[in-house]
Amino acid sequence: MENVSTGYKVQEPASVRPAKAKSGFWLVVLGAALWGVDPLFRIILLRALTSAQIVLLEHVIIALIAIPVLWKNRGELKGMSMKHLGALLFISWGGSAIATILFTMGLANGNANAVLLLQKLQPLFAIILASLLLKEKLPRHFSILFLIALAGTYFLTFGFAIPIGHWNEFVQVGSLLSLGAAALWGGSTVMGRLMVGQMKYETVTSLRFVLALPLLLAVTWNEGAAWNLPSGTYDLSLVGLNLLGQALLPGLLSILVYYKGLTTTKASVATLAELSFPMVGVLINWIAFQQIVTVPQVLGFLLIWFVLFAISRQNSASAA
Repeated sequence: MENVSTGYKVQEPASVRPAKAKSGFWLVVLGAALWGVDPLFRIILLRALTSAQIVLLEHVIIALIAIPVLWKNRGELKGMSMKHLGALLFISWGGSAIATILFTMGLANGNANAVLLLQKLQPLFAIILASLLLKEKLPRHFSILFLIALAGTYFLTFGFAIPIGHWNEFVQVGSLLSLGAAALWGGSTVMGRLMVGQMKYETVTSLRFVLALPLLLAVTWNEGAAWNLPSGTYDLSLVGLNLLGQALLPGLLSILVYYKGLTTTKASVATLAELSFPMVGVLINWIAFQQIVTVPQVLGFLLIWFVLFAISRQNSASAA
């Protein structure tokens, strides 16, 4: 395999490589699954703060943890090429700052079903970029597996219903914002795979949040919105706890796990692993909001996990 801190080839026993490829795939699945708890925190915070303010504050919290890590690994920044600097800016400004703002605004202004469904377009953007930039070869039967995964996400979102006469929900502001977030996150998958071959994943993760701060400060300042923090001690504590939970769980922890898995997982494969996000969304709705899981949702769950299992087996076999 390739050493992620130096980029040089490191010889390992053949029996080790398939195991690492398989574990890396499931780490990507776990990292993406942690994103499923994101709306729990974010929707509550939207009652008191704007989208830009929420994203700025969560980045400030994570930066306090990331800066010491970045200082420790500062030697990795020496001799960085313009290509890798561009990739880092895309990840931090596009995937971390702008995409998160767009997604948060989409939740506030759009139909939730449309916002979630449009996020499944991320693999399309990532596969195109992976083919162009990383020259990655697609898994066998990829087109069929991808269609099965899309069918699963459709059932999770719409059930067996066909939204005839409701397509206007997909062209409203919230849906356009969600589409922009999907494009930026899909591109960040590819850029992240490009960077983990040059730096430790901890360094890439730290740069992702630290480099985004200047842009977020500029966006929030230009927005000019008031900071409508609640005055009561209980309500203020609730906002603080939600900010902390949002920053550490679906924010920092998910990205750390995700990039760790990405070190041994192709970007085009990782995009399908990210489909674990809607499955967690179903479980969250069931546990937190007592929404009973329907037959179509169970079917969608099974279809997506069939795809994840099939690609995991294929990924392990190719690594061998």
